[in-house]
Amino acid sequence: MREQDAAVTWVDARDALPWSGAPVAAAITGWYPADTLTDPDAVEEEFWLVRPMVFTAQHRSGDGTEHRDCFVDSDGIVRLPYGLGSEETVTHWAELPSLPGLTTHLVLGEDVQAALRNAWGAPPGP
Repeated sequence: MREQDAAVTWVDARDALPWSGAPVAAAITGWYPADTLTDPDAVEEEFWLVRPMVFTAQHRSGDGTEHRDCFVDSDGIVRLPYGLGSEETVTHWAELPSLPGLTTHLVLGEDVQAALRNAWGAPPGP
């Protein structure tokens, strides 16, 4: 196994927000609802977890609601920075690491295979 280290710097979402369109790791806090249908004694449980998200300055949800300065996950769930009144909020965020061996998060088209070979240390090939 070939290891590659990545440094993570967490930013408090109360202090600063990423640039619009930034892919980030977001630390989210909230409460899991109690499942009283299967367990009448169930209680809500608080959580704090990390999810990949995108930060955007403006987002329109499927129901037409417009959100500003928010984090959106791959399911379209919108979460606001901590303290701004959503059920689940983002306490901290960190830029995702760049692709292995690169300083960018994205490679497209014909450059992909060369970037992969370079990251794997493989000789040029078809």
